[in-house]
Amino acid sequence: MTTPEGSAPAVPTRTVDQAFMPEGEPWQRVSPVLAKAYRIELVIGVGLGLVVVALLNLIPDMPRVVPLVLAAALLVALVWIWIVIGRRVRSWGYAEREDDLLVTSGILFRRLVIVPYGRMQLVDLTAGPLHRALGITTVQLHTAAATTDASIPGLTPEVAAGLRDRLARRGEQRSAGL
Repeated sequence: MTTPEGSAPAVPTRTVDQAFMPEGEPWQRVSPVLAKAYRIELVIGVGLGLVVVALLNLIPDMPRVVPLVLAAALLVALVWIWIVIGRRVRSWGYAEREDDLLVTSGILFRRLVIVPYGRMQLVDLTAGPLHRALGITTVQLHTAAATTDASIPGLTPEVAAGLRDRLARRGEQRSAGL
């Protein structure tokens, strides 16, 4: 391609969303059961908030409008967060490449973490009581730099165990070559 003298050659531009996509690698998505876990936690939190609002009615000098406004705010927050949880869970993904692992997440603030296998120090597999009951786990990668740690929540035990083993094996291979 010829360009006028003094100008740079045309470079194909990428959109911001394309910058978060690995070339030639499909994203592996987390289980939709993660949304169910987050929503159960949300309902428990809002339920506790409504208990506090009900207790406010027992205070003699409390204007009756205060608990009503707080209850309405909690219910609006419940609906809004319920919707956001679905989108947030769908934003999680990871891709295994030859030399590194990519982890992406976020709706409003997108995040892409690239963890070279040779830099991994620890692969952590965790599941709290609710996540165990729903059959999902979280894989967390630890590196020497605390800011580059990455976690992938909402994986089924089979997927998490396979990913853990592949990452540990690749990490050992890459660190042995250093």
